[in-house]
Amino acid sequence: MRGDAALPWLHLHRVSGAATLRHLLAHFGAVEAVYAAPRTALLAFFDGDQTPVDALLAGPDAGRLDTERRWLDDPDNHLLAVTDPAYPSLLREIPDAPPLLFVRGDPAALCAAQLAVVGSRNPSHGGCDNARAFSEHLTQAGLCITSGLALGIDACAHEAALNAGGKTVAVAATGLDRVYPAAHRELAHRIAAQGALVSEFALGSPPRREHFPRRNRLISGLSLGVLVVEAALKSGSLITARLAADQGREVFAIPGSIHSPLARGCHALIRQGAKLVETAQDVIEELGALAQFVATPVVTGTPPFVTPPDPAQQALLDLIGHDPVEIDTLIVRSGLTAGTLSSMLLHMELRGLIEARPGGRVQRTS
Repeated sequence: MRGDAALPWLHLHRVSGAATLRHLLAHFGAVEAVYAAPRTALLAFFDGDQTPVDALLAGPDAGRLDTERRWLDDPDNHLLAVTDPAYPSLLREIPDAPPLLFVRGDPAALCAAQLAVVGSRNPSHGGCDNARAFSEHLTQAGLCITSGLALGIDACAHEAALNAGGKTVAVAATGLDRVYPAAHRELAHRIAAQGALVSEFALGSPPRREHFPRRNRLISGLSLGVLVVEAALKSGSLITARLAADQGREVFAIPGSIHSPLARGCHALIRQGAKLVETAQDVIEELGALAQFVATPVVTGTPPFVTPPDPAQQALLDLIGHDPVEIDTLIVRSGLTAGTLSSMLLHMELRGLIEARPGGRVQRTS
């Protein structure tokens, strides 16, 4: 939707806001009917408040909407109304579907079979590895990966889908004339070129705190299901998972160490009925009849190291196990001196075999 056809929608969106616009459409049936309604009907709708009625009856002001018009002059930018056949059908089904979507990139990506991948903004190395591996394999299976462009797991998921040659959708919590976080400007450009950026927020909208839960409902609403990779108990990812369940979507969670704070959110979801998954194939199988999109076999497993650990490092990895462990405990288990152990751990950390954890502990990354 471009040019003069977009003006009434943009005007109503600016005058009333998304929620009121949704109620206007439900009450009057169409944008044209809103503008054709008599003043008395509009006053009744707005409970006698003349300010929005006067603004609405004044009609679209092309001058005041110049920013939006110029934005839509770019062929890569699109405006989708909820009545548009190109509007994603899964999203249209949710109770509070946004009446307008601002899209940069390929709007067809919004209608692709999508799997949302979300998680911590401060993940472990292992969490990043899992996000990349799952996203890559699910992309190869024909899914579009959807996330929120945030730091951490979101970025890992988007990048893995792009590197696998697939599509990815980033749902923004701002207007699409800005990128948040700013560090992801280059990533946002890549996503727009190979998938789509989408937002329900008007151009110029900043990243307000209340925008993020609203953004999360679109992440789940666009998707067949939501995969939570790593999440603390108080995490926006759990909000996305709850919204997904409310919307009738599948919820998947990757389990982790019982000692890791970043695994507790996933464990809580599993206790509440989320599907425990260990491989991308688990996700495909759980989606069942919805997995008709699968185009190629999924290769399961973890990404290999660039070079395998030598025998001494492998023996130390076996002693570390899969939970975070204190250095003093490793000295007792291995019989090594503190100096020798510290040197080995440093080399292993530089190779990505282990990572330092809070409290002077270490943990293997895969």
